[in-house]
Amino acid sequence: MKQFLECGRIVSTHGVRGEVKAEVWMDSPQEMTALKTLYLEGGKTPLPVQGARVQKNMVLLKLAGVETPEAGSLLRQKVLYARREDIPLKKGQYFLQDLIGLAVVDADSGRRYGTLTEITETGANRVYHIRFADGKVRLAPDIPQVVIRLAPEEGLVEIRPLPGLFDDVTEDDYEV
Repeated sequence: MKQFLECGRIVSTHGVRGEVKAEVWMDSPQEMTALKTLYLEGGKTPLPVQGARVQKNMVLLKLAGVETPEAGSLLRQKVLYARREDIPLKKGQYFLQDLIGLAVVDADSGRRYGTLTEITETGANRVYHIRFADGKVRLAPDIPQVVIRLAPEEGLVEIRPLPGLFDDVTEDDYEV
């Protein structure tokens, strides 16, 4: 498991005191404001957070050592990371990054469809990208009717595809 997780990206500067505005990739902007240290370069460079507040769906950050708009602009487009242990999870919650690479299996038969390769947000729900044995990537919505159980500790995602979802799949397309 990765020690450092992507949690957002600096998109612009804000004001004259070196604050930066960050796009949030966490469940809520409030989660980012609770972090005392963020990191750059995959976790190599710590950035102590001196202040953080929510502005719409973004977070305004005052980072140690960033005192001017010019210094803030040098951070534009940089991905922010958080240490895994700094983000509390409730029982049954998982980091999306921990689901990537899991086997996707049929909840009823146990047959393996493929591997979860990506998760995207559509606004209404997440979409799981599943790579089948034939190399094709097929999509499944992350809705309760389809995603039956997430079990990263077992290396599995159990799904029950809606009728028509995988109609183009033949016997050869399943993983063995």
